[in-house]
Amino acid sequence: MVRTSSWITPSWLILMLDLGCSVLAVNLAFLLRLNFDFQDIAPYPLAEISLWVLCVNLLLSLLLRTYRGIVRHTGLADIGHIARMNVLSSVILFTIGYAYTQYGGFNILPLSICLIYFFISSFGLLSYRLLVKWIFKYTALLKNTDKGRAAIYYTGHTGLMLRKAISDDPKSNIKVVAFLAETADHAGKSLEGLPIYAAAINQLFRLVKHAKVDVILIPEDHLDTDRLNELVEACMALSIRVQKVTPVNRWIDGALNNSVQLKDINIEDLLERAEIRIRNPRISQELKGKNILVTGAAGSIGSEIVRQLVKYEPQLIVLCDKAESPLHELELELAEKNAGVQIIPYIGNVCDYTRMQQLFEIYAPVIVYHAAAYKHVPMMEKNPSIAVINNVLGTKIMAELSVEHRAEKFVMVSTDKAVNPTNVMGASKRIAEIFSQSFNNYLNEQYQRPGPVYSTPPTRFITTRFGNVLGSNGSVIPRFKQQLEKGGPLTVTHPDITRYFMTIPEACQLVLEAGSMGQGGEIFVFDMGKPMKIAELARKMIRMSGKEPGRDIQIVYTGLRPGEKLYEELLNNAENTMPTYHDKIMIAQVRTYDFLAVNEQVEELIGAARKHYLMPTVARMKQLVPEFISKNSSFEELDKGTITM
Repeated sequence: MVRTSSWITPSWLILMLDLGCSVLAVNLAFLLRLNFDFQDIAPYPLAEISLWVLCVNLLLSLLLRTYRGIVRHTGLADIGHIARMNVLSSVILFTIGYAYTQYGGFNILPLSICLIYFFISSFGLLSYRLLVKWIFKYTALLKNTDKGRAAIYYTGHTGLMLRKAISDDPKSNIKVVAFLAETADHAGKSLEGLPIYAAAINQLFRLVKHAKVDVILIPEDHLDTDRLNELVEACMALSIRVQKVTPVNRWIDGALNNSVQLKDINIEDLLERAEIRIRNPRISQELKGKNILVTGAAGSIGSEIVRQLVKYEPQLIVLCDKAESPLHELELELAEKNAGVQIIPYIGNVCDYTRMQQLFEIYAPVIVYHAAAYKHVPMMEKNPSIAVINNVLGTKIMAELSVEHRAEKFVMVSTDKAVNPTNVMGASKRIAEIFSQSFNNYLNEQYQRPGPVYSTPPTRFITTRFGNVLGSNGSVIPRFKQQLEKGGPLTVTHPDITRYFMTIPEACQLVLEAGSMGQGGEIFVFDMGKPMKIAELARKMIRMSGKEPGRDIQIVYTGLRPGEKLYEELLNNAENTMPTYHDKIMIAQVRTYDFLAVNEQVEELIGAARKHYLMPTVARMKQLVPEFISKNSSFEELDKGTITM
């Protein structure tokens, strides 16, 4: 790495300048105090006084080390040290002058001289330091005339720290020229010599016109998502870039590294909501020291569940997945963190009963997080038998083995597509929900009867439902980014299609929270906020890339894919919710099913799927889930009753 040299003024030179200023200050003090009358000055031994000042200040400088600071970085701490030295110097000199009266008959350093000396010396020592600091800053500005002009959206301490960090960094490619205040009270005032503008959207035009700002810097986590969306929309219309700045406590060595600490606002920032905060102390109690199994551990949801589980110090975590390379990468990632938790990578298919039985026999997991599933709607619409085998049979095998080996809890990751499903994937997940719920109720009934079959409480089954996850495999946002890199067009299935969005950490926190609070049989749903039109999402991403939708990059509507809904739902018409202690998490009140009847129908469904009969397989799915009405699919014929098994 090439390092640029920078001149640092030698400490001895600073010491010499400081001593020179002190000697000059005391002589000026006499001239000012005696009105430049040399006859009045003559009785005072200025040479001897100058020597005393030189000795006193040399001693204090060495003790207080005021000459050791880097002049061009002079700050409040340096000013404080200089003021302290001059106070001590003035007191000592006054004491010397008073003591001199015992020998010379008069005070050679009266109080008035000492006071004038204090102010002149302080002014001199600070002035030349600030002059050097200004020269360095002005020279740097002349070398970087092409710097971008930035405004900081915050007038508090963080904003001031950010401005200082940017100004003091010689490698910074931006110059702070203004501040934005959240309230109009500060507008029109100045802060550290820079004007403050109101952050009202209609005032941003003045910011561009007068301050010629081309980027706005926002301290991370300072704005809520709604306000950030408004600001970004307004800035995009004025061709202003918006960037986030990492918190002050994460800055390295107090200096800002633009390549690391400054980040462009991306679409995920505009879709995120307030962070879910886990407030259930039972999570740690339930997980610490336990053996835990995560299926689908190499996937986007499963891997984040594992990352969050590690924080609760379980005894071991079994990472079960059939994808070799992603599982290996996750193992390496966890090994680097060295969290002290035993990690077991286990390659296996949840539909392989023998392999899964071996897993339970060897590692005896106490808690199971079942995230393994096929989830791509169009793909499963073309391969319904595979959807049933993986999503239904896989869940059935894992559920039955959990009960057989006395696992405490089985937490299943479901989807909002299981509500009023219009596709095979959603229907398969709804059948998995029905099986898990009815199995839970059946086990509880057996346990509560006289002469219980189980000596300990049976496995409790808990289900979580949530919508689309930002950044997950197959998510629309990564696809849009790829299309933008290629220059477009962006493909959207329908102008009115809407989806809920949440982040992967949010989804996984919900899974952990639900697993802790669940007593068995619940389906937990999450307050997903407001749905967003995918077409609007595409337009926003195009504008954020600096392009204009419809002119620079086109949006092409390709038509709904097989089984695709226009609108996603978290509850069907026959379901309501009950609140929990967490305002973002609710329990869906769903219909109950007889387990023996469900189990028989599921066996018949799996039997048809094993033979890979398409229509009979989907027909049996519709029997189990009457609200399953196919959309834009060849299976719509089954809803008309024109095809029989």
